[in-house]
Amino acid sequence: MAKDFTSREEDYSKWYNELVVRADMAENSAVRGCMVIKPYGYSIWESMQAELDKKFKATGHSNAYFPLFIPKSFFAKEASHVEGFAKECAVVTHYRLKSTPDGGIEVDETAKLEEELIVRPTSETIIWNTYRNWIQSYRDLPILVNQWANVVRWEMRTRLFLRTAEFLWQEGHTAHATQQEAIAEAEQMMNVYADFAENFLAMPVWKGTKSANERFAGAIETYCIEALMQDGKALQAGTSHFLGQNFAKAFDVKFTGQDGKQDYVWATSWGVSTRLMGALIMTHSDDNGLVLPPNLAPFKVVIVPIYRKDEEYKLVCDKAREIKAQLEAKGISVKLDDRDTQKPGWKFAEYEFKGVPVRIGLGPRDIENGTLEVARRDTLTKESVSADGIAEHVQSLLAEIQTNLFQKALKHREENTTSVSTWEEFKEVLDGKGGFILAHWDGSSETEQKIKELTKATIRLIPLEDKYKTEGKCVFSGNASNQIVVFAKSY
Repeated sequence: MAKDFTSREEDYSKWYNELVVRADMAENSAVRGCMVIKPYGYSIWESMQAELDKKFKATGHSNAYFPLFIPKSFFAKEASHVEGFAKECAVVTHYRLKSTPDGGIEVDETAKLEEELIVRPTSETIIWNTYRNWIQSYRDLPILVNQWANVVRWEMRTRLFLRTAEFLWQEGHTAHATQQEAIAEAEQMMNVYADFAENFLAMPVWKGTKSANERFAGAIETYCIEALMQDGKALQAGTSHFLGQNFAKAFDVKFTGQDGKQDYVWATSWGVSTRLMGALIMTHSDDNGLVLPPNLAPFKVVIVPIYRKDEEYKLVCDKAREIKAQLEAKGISVKLDDRDTQKPGWKFAEYEFKGVPVRIGLGPRDIENGTLEVARRDTLTKESVSADGIAEHVQSLLAEIQTNLFQKALKHREENTTSVSTWEEFKEVLDGKGGFILAHWDGSSETEQKIKELTKATIRLIPLEDKYKTEGKCVFSGNASNQIVVFAKSY
């Protein structure tokens, strides 16, 4: 463990906060609840963006951008939507400041807005007001749009990446001619998120739908992916919503079908945010710092030259550049740290803490022997390998690390998923072992709310698989149940 670094066992929350800051990912800003994402942290987010954007475009979506400000009246048009976000909205009331006689500054009351503006917490309302101008006929459908943006939700209790007043995300908003098309779109995007989480974040996720209590405000159905963190808490990693015709009716968005009849458009929205950065950290990292899956790491390999004398510096750096070129020819992103301002040992510790998947050390003796020291971050092991064929060796090693991280996280989830049949078992597992709890639920919002009040556990999802649609008795009420659901405490 790094010196003066809190362990996970000692204090998981403190461990997380210290890791984010010490790994140079982010820090708190002067604005309460907002964060500064530092270059290294942002480079990881850019890797996520690039891969997701590729997937969105492969499924026919295009990027656009909509205003940050939303007229307050727009929110009133969809009742459940405004109710869901009302307590988190930041409101702009004036558009000008003025100086005071004592040299201060204050709001100019003569510059009050005729209609107050909401800083977007999400964009359904402004987008559907816009779609009304874009859609007249079935020929204008479907509209498959995504935007990369920032949003503001005035959170009172914040934590870097996991919950901040302002955060970065993408939000897809699509319009369809039929209910079936819209549902298929919502399901498709849930699967896109799940594929990304498992194959790039190396984070196993459970796919399902939300209960009515946990649904997105204004949605008919919310599809989701849920992951289990190392401390036994669940984290919602992505959501995709079937919105029905709610927003189309609220904003009078109709189209003329092939049969000449008019109907309201069917809608979806879906998104993931910088919360995925928190998920990444809490899925893989350890008491030695950050651990990054190779598929997502901004650079997969770091080469550290080892030397004592100035004449050795040029020798090892020239060889390091050769190795770097060989790796890059295989499409492997590499950083060569040839700075002479820090010792090799300091660099080793730095890149270990920052989670770089593979580190290559190279000194005069290695050149003489035709070998390289290769260290892997996931297992903290190292070996001496031949410099010949190093690119192929590293390529294979990176694939092995990616698989190992996923399997390790999957094993953790399996070991911390428990089926219970009684309320006593439920409370015992929740308070002791934690993790995902599989239990029958009678389907009522009242039961769900009571369980949440008593234990702080919520229904994370209703699994899609048929094997969980079985007859039984609700773990809390004892009433008849035809569905096993997944409970957990969550972030």
